[in-house]
Amino acid sequence: MTVSREGPLPDRTYDVVIVGAGVVGCALARELARRPRLSVALVDAQDDVGQGTSKANTAILHTGFDAAPGTLEARLVREGYHRLGAYAAETGIPVERVGALLVAWDEEQLAALPRLAEKAGRNGYRETAVLGPGDLYAREPRLGPGALGALHVPGESIVCPWTTTLAYATQAVRAGVDLHLNTAVRQAAWEDGHRLTTSRGPLRARRLVNAAGLHADTVDRLLGHEDFTVTPRRGQLLVYDKLARPLVRHILLPVPTALGKGVLVAPTVHGNVLLGPTAEDLDDKRATGSTAEGLAGLRDKGRRILPALLDEEVTAVYAGLRAATGQEDYRIAAHPEQGYVTVGGIRSTGLTASMAIAAHVTGLLAGTGLDLGPVREPAPVTMPHLGEALPRPCQRPGLIAADPEYGILVCHCERVSRAEIRDALAATIPPRTLAGLRRRTRAGAGRCQGFFCGAAVRDLLERGPGSRP
Repeated sequence: MTVSREGPLPDRTYDVVIVGAGVVGCALARELARRPRLSVALVDAQDDVGQGTSKANTAILHTGFDAAPGTLEARLVREGYHRLGAYAAETGIPVERVGALLVAWDEEQLAALPRLAEKAGRNGYRETAVLGPGDLYAREPRLGPGALGALHVPGESIVCPWTTTLAYATQAVRAGVDLHLNTAVRQAAWEDGHRLTTSRGPLRARRLVNAAGLHADTVDRLLGHEDFTVTPRRGQLLVYDKLARPLVRHILLPVPTALGKGVLVAPTVHGNVLLGPTAEDLDDKRATGSTAEGLAGLRDKGRRILPALLDEEVTAVYAGLRAATGQEDYRIAAHPEQGYVTVGGIRSTGLTASMAIAAHVTGLLAGTGLDLGPVREPAPVTMPHLGEALPRPCQRPGLIAADPEYGILVCHCERVSRAEIRDALAATIPPRTLAGLRRRTRAGAGRCQGFFCGAAVRDLLERGPGSRP
């Protein structure tokens, strides 16, 4: 197993190099790991997997009911929904099928509900139902006044995005994929193979996949293509305390617009409630800060959707950037003459579609002449369950009896034990920062935001795996 973050890269030519270790790049690495003849490297400019768009989204497993019918995105989201649902059950990724309600607040929106149900049917999803106000308020009694009806989409689910990305990457690395972090691609040249100039030296590949997310257009231009431009679309979100969780039973969605799915209220598998996101097209691909104006706008919309939510405490605020391209579909294209595949314009549905995108891109690589070789399924992985639907380790007497460290809490807000932090630090892809440790364990992500546990968590991180206080 190779996970590197510093020093020169290996002096070898890989069969495939994947640029970008977000959820899509990691899913592709896992898919290619099923082909043991291939040598594969996954590289990313950041110090961890899932550090871009993949770490800051609304964490929804979409049925694809509202995708544009006939598009590649619609097909891959539909396939990915089933693939990821099955994979989550196998690996311990938290998923809760809470369902969604698209709430109509005026007559125009109400008239759109049957059309949305018909659109869902064209996308192969036929479980929707139009609800009147009586049924709607019976399902969501805390909903704000004045709603005229809703479209019920029972298959919409909530999922842990961090565990998903990490599960893909862990399984890939254990099966032989090399993961090179802190490896920014600066130049690329094609001469009977790819030669990349990176921040850690040269890297060679017979085939190249560009899954660079917000920077996919930049990498595309290094290979001489100008097929699309990524416009970062910022989504700011408010995370409400776990005490707010009883207020909402479903994902509450507005009737979608051209800018996206709009501002929603959604529970999370971690027991919180999300309000957001905004949709702001920007020029700066690093602009992940929140703004007073954006958060005030979210509160205004939230007050109409779920008035009681505004009386609850805000645990955290965050913002993510989505890779908008001005197109209604993914920008996935093969360039066989260069042994190159672009995976661009993967927006908010990329988490759901990730496994289907990986299978599709693998087929495109085969179309470039790459001999994939036979399939051998990688060894299964079991991820730490970070959700609230199952007992946490500190609530499992048998586990504590076998290892008392699971009964010693470090982070009381999120009930994270010393053993969970120890396990994360000794994992296949260990964290190197507090933020990385938080995504793996939830330590420091609770209502006090690390005020109580911060020093102890940092001490454990700096001591490293196997350390004891």
